[in-house]
Amino acid sequence: MKDELDPQGTYEENEEYSGGNLTTFDFGENAFGHSAPNLVFEEENAFVVGNSFFRSNWTTAPASASVRDGLGPVFNSRSCGGCHPKDGRGTPPLTYGEPLNGLLFRLSGANGAPETTYGEQLQDKAILGKVPEAKVAVTYAELSGKYADGTSYSLRKPNYEFTEWGYGAIESGFLFSPRVGNQLAGVGLLEAINNADILASVDEQDMNGDGISGRANYVFDAVSQSTLLGKFGWKSNQPNLLQQTAGAFNGDIGITSSVFMKDHVTDAQTDLHDVINGGEPEISDKNLNDVVFYLQTLSVPARRDAEDVDVLKGKLLFTQLECATCHTPKYVTGTSHEIPALREQTIRPYTDLLLHDMGADLADGRPDFLANGNEWRTPPLWGIGLLQTVNGHTFLLHDGRARNIEEAILWHGGEAEKSKEKFTNLTAQDRTRLLKFLESL
Repeated sequence: MKDELDPQGTYEENEEYSGGNLTTFDFGENAFGHSAPNLVFEEENAFVVGNSFFRSNWTTAPASASVRDGLGPVFNSRSCGGCHPKDGRGTPPLTYGEPLNGLLFRLSGANGAPETTYGEQLQDKAILGKVPEAKVAVTYAELSGKYADGTSYSLRKPNYEFTEWGYGAIESGFLFSPRVGNQLAGVGLLEAINNADILASVDEQDMNGDGISGRANYVFDAVSQSTLLGKFGWKSNQPNLLQQTAGAFNGDIGITSSVFMKDHVTDAQTDLHDVINGGEPEISDKNLNDVVFYLQTLSVPARRDAEDVDVLKGKLLFTQLECATCHTPKYVTGTSHEIPALREQTIRPYTDLLLHDMGADLADGRPDFLANGNEWRTPPLWGIGLLQTVNGHTFLLHDGRARNIEEAILWHGGEAEKSKEKFTNLTAQDRTRLLKFLESL
């Protein structure tokens, strides 16, 4: 009887439709890869072409298929899908010496400026005849803890070992930031949220005294040559999906575009200056824009079990623990996005797209525009319960250190410390309910 009397959250009509009209009901391994159901015929064609360029490998120039040559000379992956398999999450190395596939490293000198020899990103692979910039090996240390009820848990903390620098010594005291490829469902809907609605949650000086600040990152936009609100990337360091995509082609695969006309190679890497390119630029505007359109119109999988009693009780706990203060449940997209299908959609992404201090344990110590070394963007939670089905793992956070949702919560610190403490004080039954709610998203 007690369960029936426990308070629970309220089911909202159409709560299953996380992406509004862009919601799909495939809960299988392709759940993140469907087009928006409300596209017109010409848009569906652009989605298919963009999907092709997202998934296909790029090759070394010159090649007979010149439309996809120009790989490298140094790179992290041969395709976008290499870091975002099935439009989902990359996997961090699990054992020492395992190659990086879906995890990359941003670099800076000790002063936060681009590192002199290796630039702003480490490329751990190279085309034939050239050497990678370095190798990275990952090991993990187990950290034990206990809930208030005495139940034990263990977290794994990564440690990174950089070896085999290919182009000379790196700066002393260099900074690095590990970042795993994130799932992509619904990113176009996030782009369609009005800036004013995002900025409404900014409370940089914590004027309401709830311990949560929320800061906007303002970043450079290469196309408009201006400073814009950052929305994408682990530190909101990209203003829109065009620059996010062009930046990934350039930094991750070594493909130039009209947005970034030069390969990600520094003046100091003279051994890489004589490589034949795949055109100027290597991806045409038409093909780049099709990939961006593909990403913009990826649908969102629907909620599962939204009316289940334990899920609703977990939903209430999510609010009571103040998780919803940063993981904003609902928005209505604006009326001005260039793609009509994305306009005026009621969506439930569970993010505020703002920067928050997540504490010393998650800090990378590396600034990124206005983001400091402790700050990370609140990641959206929609689709989080389908990661195991789509990608065969549940590794979370910016470096994939958390092995599941429970560990991700336990890594929260800084502004989220209070919520984490409340979670550790829950009964085992209520912890299960909260996790069941999150797995329903």
